[in-house]
Amino acid sequence: MARLTVKNTLDEQKAYGVFSEPELTRSGVVEDHNIILTTNKECPFKCTMCDLWQNTLDYRVEKGAITKQVRDALDQLPAAKHIKIYNAGNFFDRQSIPKQDTFDIANMISHYETLIVESHPKFVSTPCFEFAQYLEPQLEVAMGLETVNEEALRQLEKNMTLDDFKQATESLLAHDIYVRAFILLQTPWQSEEEGIHWAKESIDFAQSIGVECLTIIPLRPNPRIELPDFTPSSKEALEEVVAYGQTKKKGRVFGDTWDAA
Repeated sequence: MARLTVKNTLDEQKAYGVFSEPELTRSGVVEDHNIILTTNKECPFKCTMCDLWQNTLDYRVEKGAITKQVRDALDQLPAAKHIKIYNAGNFFDRQSIPKQDTFDIANMISHYETLIVESHPKFVSTPCFEFAQYLEPQLEVAMGLETVNEEALRQLEKNMTLDDFKQATESLLAHDIYVRAFILLQTPWQSEEEGIHWAKESIDFAQSIGVECLTIIPLRPNPRIELPDFTPSSKEALEEVVAYGQTKKKGRVFGDTWDAA
Protein backbone atom coordinates (compact mmCIF):
# COMPACT_ATOMS: atom_id res chain seq x y z
CA MET A 1 0.00 0.00 0.00
CA ALA A 2 1.37 3.40 -0.97
CA ARG A 3 0.92 6.34 1.40
CA LEU A 4 -0.02 9.68 -0.15
CA THR A 5 0.17 13.01 1.66
CA VAL A 6 -2.11 15.55 -0.03
CA LYS A 7 -4.10 17.58 2.49
CA ASN A 8 -6.82 20.18 2.11
CA THR A 9 -5.80 23.82 2.54
CA LEU A 10 -7.10 25.10 5.88
CA ASP A 11 -7.21 28.36 7.81
CA GLU A 12 -5.86 27.74 11.33
CA GLN A 13 -8.11 30.53 12.61
CA LYS A 14 -11.30 28.77 11.51
CA ALA A 15 -13.00 25.45 12.23
CA TYR A 16 -13.21 23.61 8.92
CA GLY A 17 -16.68 22.27 9.65
CA VAL A 18 -19.61 23.95 11.41
CA PHE A 19 -23.10 22.48 11.13
CA SER A 20 -26.04 20.96 12.98
CA GLU A 21 -27.78 17.62 12.51
CA PRO A 22 -30.40 15.55 14.34
CA GLU A 23 -29.40 12.46 16.32
CA LEU A 24 -31.19 9.97 18.53
CA THR A 25 -30.21 10.65 22.14
CA ARG A 26 -29.71 8.23 25.03
CA SER A 27 -33.21 9.11 26.23
CA GLY A 28 -34.74 7.91 22.95
CA VAL A 29 -35.61 11.37 21.60
CA VAL A 30 -34.26 12.81 18.34
CA GLU A 31 -32.65 16.18 19.06
CA ASP A 32 -30.35 18.55 17.19
CA HIS A 33 -26.61 18.25 17.81
CA ASN A 34 -24.32 21.15 16.92
CA ILE A 35 -21.02 20.00 15.44
CA ILE A 36 -17.68 21.82 15.26
CA LEU A 37 -14.75 20.27 13.38
CA THR A 38 -11.67 22.12 14.57
CA THR A 39 -8.51 22.75 12.58
CA ASN A 40 -5.38 21.51 14.32
CA LYS A 41 -2.36 19.21 14.22
CA GLU A 42 -2.67 15.71 12.74
CA CYS A 43 -3.23 12.82 15.14
CA PRO A 44 0.11 11.16 16.02
CA PHE A 45 -1.20 7.60 15.56
CA LYS A 46 -1.93 7.81 11.81
CA CYS A 47 -4.06 4.65 11.71
CA THR A 48 -4.06 3.02 8.28
CA MET A 49 -7.69 3.51 7.27
CA CYS A 50 -8.35 6.86 8.98
CA ASP A 51 -9.15 9.61 6.48
CA LEU A 52 -9.45 12.47 8.97
CA TRP A 53 -5.84 13.52 8.27
CA GLN A 54 -7.05 15.31 5.12
CA ASN A 55 -8.33 18.21 7.24
CA THR A 56 -5.39 18.63 9.61
CA LEU A 57 -2.23 20.72 9.84
CA ASP A 58 1.40 19.59 9.91
CA TYR A 59 2.13 21.83 12.87
CA ARG A 60 0.76 22.72 16.29
CA VAL A 61 -1.51 25.76 16.50
CA GLU A 62 -0.86 28.56 18.99
CA LYS A 63 -2.58 28.68 22.37
CA GLY A 64 -5.99 30.27 22.01
CA ALA A 65 -6.44 29.34 18.35
CA ILE A 66 -8.83 26.47 19.02
CA THR A 67 -10.74 28.60 21.55
CA LYS A 68 -11.22 31.24 18.85
CA GLN A 69 -12.32 28.62 16.33
CA VAL A 70 -14.96 27.31 18.72
CA ARG A 71 -16.12 30.78 19.80
CA ASP A 72 -16.60 31.87 16.18
CA ALA A 73 -18.33 28.60 15.32
CA LEU A 74 -20.75 28.93 18.22
CA ASP A 75 -21.85 32.28 16.82
CA GLN A 76 -22.90 30.52 13.61
CA LEU A 77 -24.84 27.68 15.23
CA PRO A 78 -28.50 27.49 16.28
CA ALA A 79 -29.68 26.75 19.80
CA ALA A 80 -29.23 23.08 20.74
CA LYS A 81 -28.82 20.90 23.83
CA HIS A 82 -25.91 18.83 22.56
CA ILE A 83 -22.58 19.66 20.94
CA LYS A 84 -19.80 17.64 19.34
CA ILE A 85 -16.32 19.11 19.12
CA TYR A 86 -14.22 16.82 16.97
CA ASN A 87 -10.58 17.54 16.17
CA ALA A 88 -9.67 14.71 13.77
CA GLY A 89 -7.71 13.10 16.55
CA ASN A 90 -7.65 13.38 20.33
CA PHE A 91 -9.26 16.16 22.33
CA PHE A 92 -6.83 15.53 25.19
CA ASP A 93 -3.70 15.59 23.02
CA ARG A 94 -1.94 18.77 24.12
CA GLN A 95 -0.15 18.96 20.76
CA SER A 96 -3.58 19.38 19.14
CA ILE A 97 -5.52 21.34 21.76
CA PRO A 98 -3.58 23.06 24.57
CA LYS A 99 -4.86 22.46 28.11
CA GLN A 100 -6.02 26.04 28.68
CA ASP A 101 -8.04 25.93 25.46
CA THR A 102 -9.98 22.89 26.69
CA PHE A 103 -11.03 24.72 29.86
CA ASP A 104 -11.81 27.94 27.98
CA ILE A 105 -14.02 25.90 25.66
CA ALA A 106 -15.72 24.32 28.68
CA ASN A 107 -16.63 27.80 29.93
CA MET A 108 -18.15 28.74 26.57
CA ILE A 109 -20.42 25.70 26.32
CA SER A 110 -21.68 25.53 29.91
CA HIS A 111 -25.29 25.94 28.73
CA TYR A 112 -25.22 22.68 26.74
CA GLU A 113 -26.40 19.40 28.26
CA THR A 114 -23.90 17.15 26.48
CA LEU A 115 -20.40 17.52 25.04
CA ILE A 116 -19.05 14.77 22.79
CA VAL A 117 -15.34 14.68 21.95
CA GLU A 118 -13.09 12.07 20.35
CA SER A 119 -9.98 10.34 21.65
CA HIS A 120 -7.65 7.40 21.19
CA PRO A 121 -7.83 5.05 24.21
CA LYS A 122 -4.23 5.88 25.11
CA PHE A 123 -5.20 9.52 25.75
CA VAL A 124 -7.81 8.50 28.30
CA SER A 125 -6.07 9.48 31.55
CA THR A 126 -5.97 12.13 34.27
CA PRO A 127 -6.39 15.18 31.93
CA CYS A 128 -9.62 13.65 30.62
CA PHE A 129 -10.98 13.02 34.10
CA GLU A 130 -10.01 16.49 35.35
CA PHE A 131 -11.74 18.06 32.37
CA ALA A 132 -14.91 16.03 32.96
CA GLN A 133 -15.01 17.11 36.60
CA TYR A 134 -14.71 20.78 35.61
CA LEU A 135 -17.18 20.57 32.72
CA GLU A 136 -20.86 21.40 33.31
CA PRO A 137 -22.33 19.39 30.39
CA GLN A 138 -22.23 15.60 30.52
CA LEU A 139 -19.03 14.44 28.82
CA GLU A 140 -19.10 11.64 26.25
CA VAL A 141 -15.93 10.31 24.63
CA ALA A 142 -15.95 8.65 21.20
CA MET A 143 -13.17 6.12 20.51
CA GLY A 144 -12.27 4.02 17.47
CA LEU A 145 -12.62 0.34 18.31
CA GLU A 146 -12.66 -0.56 14.58
CA THR A 147 -12.68 -4.36 14.94
CA VAL A 148 -12.17 -7.19 17.42
CA ASN A 149 -10.32 -9.19 14.78
CA GLU A 150 -6.87 -8.82 16.29
CA GLU A 151 -4.97 -9.50 13.06
CA ALA A 152 -6.98 -6.82 11.23
CA LEU A 153 -6.50 -4.48 14.19
CA ARG A 154 -2.73 -4.94 13.86
CA GLN A 155 -2.88 -4.23 10.12
CA LEU A 156 -4.86 -1.07 10.82
CA GLU A 157 -1.92 0.16 12.92
CA LYS A 158 -4.26 1.32 15.67
CA ASN A 159 -1.46 1.28 18.26
CA MET A 160 -3.78 -0.36 20.75
CA THR A 161 -5.03 -3.75 21.87
CA LEU A 162 -8.56 -4.80 22.74
CA ASP A 163 -7.48 -4.71 26.36
CA ASP A 164 -6.39 -1.08 25.92
CA PHE A 165 -9.85 -0.25 24.62
CA LYS A 166 -11.55 -2.18 27.43
CA GLN A 167 -9.47 -0.50 30.13
CA ALA A 168 -10.12 2.97 28.68
CA THR A 169 -13.86 2.28 28.53
CA GLU A 170 -13.94 1.03 32.11
CA SER A 171 -11.98 4.08 33.30
CA LEU A 172 -14.34 6.47 31.53
CA LEU A 173 -17.43 4.80 32.92
CA ALA A 174 -15.91 4.77 36.40
CA HIS A 175 -15.61 8.57 36.13
CA ASP A 176 -19.24 8.92 34.95
CA ILE A 177 -18.20 9.66 31.38
CA TYR A 178 -20.30 8.11 28.63
CA VAL A 179 -18.63 6.14 25.84
CA ARG A 180 -19.38 5.72 22.15
CA ALA A 181 -17.31 3.74 19.66
CA PHE A 182 -16.65 3.54 15.94
CA ILE A 183 -16.65 0.11 14.28
CA LEU A 184 -15.52 -0.65 10.73
CA LEU A 185 -17.96 -2.72 8.73
CA GLN A 186 -15.09 -4.14 6.74
CA THR A 187 -11.31 -3.81 6.38
CA PRO A 188 -9.40 -4.03 3.08
CA TRP A 189 -8.18 -7.52 4.03
CA GLN A 190 -11.66 -8.97 4.48
CA SER A 191 -14.43 -10.05 2.15
CA GLU A 192 -17.76 -8.39 2.76
CA GLU A 193 -19.04 -11.57 4.38
CA GLU A 194 -16.07 -11.63 6.75
CA GLY A 195 -16.56 -7.94 7.43
CA ILE A 196 -20.19 -8.48 8.42
CA HIS A 197 -19.18 -11.29 10.78
CA TRP A 198 -16.45 -9.29 12.53
CA ALA A 199 -18.55 -6.13 12.72
CA LYS A 200 -21.22 -8.10 14.59
CA GLU A 201 -18.56 -9.58 16.87
CA SER A 202 -17.28 -6.07 17.51
CA ILE A 203 -20.77 -4.88 18.43
CA ASP A 204 -21.06 -7.74 20.93
CA PHE A 205 -17.70 -6.89 22.50
CA ALA A 206 -18.36 -3.16 22.75
CA GLN A 207 -21.78 -3.58 24.29
CA SER A 208 -20.50 -6.21 26.73
CA ILE A 209 -18.07 -3.69 28.28
CA GLY A 210 -20.60 -0.88 28.56
CA VAL A 211 -20.37 1.10 25.29
CA GLU A 212 -23.87 2.52 24.82
CA CYS A 213 -23.55 4.15 21.38
CA LEU A 214 -21.97 2.62 18.28
CA THR A 215 -21.42 3.94 14.77
CA ILE A 216 -20.77 1.43 11.98
CA ILE A 217 -18.51 2.80 9.26
CA PRO A 218 -18.49 1.08 5.85
CA LEU A 219 -15.25 0.56 3.94
CA ARG A 220 -14.59 3.55 1.72
CA PRO A 221 -11.61 4.91 -0.23
CA ASN A 222 -8.84 6.74 1.59
CA PRO A 223 -6.70 9.10 -0.54
CA ARG A 224 -3.63 8.29 1.55
CA ILE A 225 -3.81 4.55 0.87
CA GLU A 226 -3.79 2.93 -2.56
CA LEU A 227 -5.72 -0.33 -2.37
CA PRO A 228 -5.76 -2.82 -5.27
CA ASP A 229 -9.19 -4.07 -6.32
CA PHE A 230 -10.98 -1.74 -3.91
CA THR A 231 -14.71 -2.37 -3.53
CA PRO A 232 -16.70 -0.30 -1.02
CA SER A 233 -19.05 -2.00 1.44
CA SER A 234 -22.58 -2.41 0.12
CA LYS A 235 -25.63 -0.63 1.47
CA GLU A 236 -27.17 -4.02 2.24
CA ALA A 237 -24.19 -5.06 4.38
CA LEU A 238 -24.38 -1.83 6.38
CA GLU A 239 -28.11 -2.26 6.90
CA GLU A 240 -27.63 -5.85 8.09
CA VAL A 241 -24.99 -4.95 10.68
CA VAL A 242 -26.89 -1.92 11.99
CA ALA A 243 -30.09 -3.96 12.25
CA TYR A 244 -28.20 -6.67 14.16
CA GLY A 245 -26.97 -4.15 16.70
CA GLN A 246 -30.33 -2.48 17.09
CA THR A 247 -32.22 -5.73 17.65
CA LYS A 248 -30.01 -6.47 20.68
CA LYS A 249 -31.57 -3.42 22.39
CA LYS A 250 -28.42 -2.63 24.36
CA GLY A 251 -27.96 0.91 23.11
CA ARG A 252 -27.90 3.08 20.02
CA VAL A 253 -26.38 1.77 16.78
CA PHE A 254 -25.94 4.13 13.84
CA GLY A 255 -24.82 3.56 10.26
CA ASP A 256 -22.35 6.14 8.96
CA THR A 257 -23.48 7.41 5.54
CA TRP A 258 -20.93 10.26 5.34
CA ASP A 259 -20.14 10.99 1.68
CA ALA A 260 -22.48 8.23 0.55
CA ALA A 261 -23.99 8.71 -2.89
